Amino acid sequence: MPEHPLASRLLLVAAGICGALGVAAAARASHAADDNLGIAANFLLLHAPVLIGLSLMAWNRVAVAAAVVLLVGLVLFAGDLAARAMLGGPLFAMAAPVGGGGLIVGWVLVAAAGIWGWSRRVGSPD
Repeated sequence: MPEHPLASRLLLVAAGICGALGVAAAARASHAADDNLGIAANFLLLHAPVLIGLSLMAWNRVAVAAAVVLLVGLVLFAGDLAARAMLGGPLFAMAAPVGGGGLIVGWVLVAAAGIWGWSRRVGSPD
């Protein structure tokens, strides 16, 4: 059982929301033929299962940090692309590049969670 059940549940909720928004954005993008919205949908759908996986690792603080960073990056990156498609303008200047950078950092943290998570699971100290 995870040490942080609330973190697990919140990450699972976030994964579900990302998945639902991804499907909705993909449907809208297919009807509107909008590349930005299609990219946002792809990113949402790609990261939803990652968040599910990280929700199962809530005992690992690095995994939780990775999930939070990925979520913030996803909101900024996909949100900016969706805003451009549906509202005609960005969320704010540099939202997509900052969000993309956050996604890269989040994935590096996923790798770090695997490294530190492995050593913790085999009995190494925190």
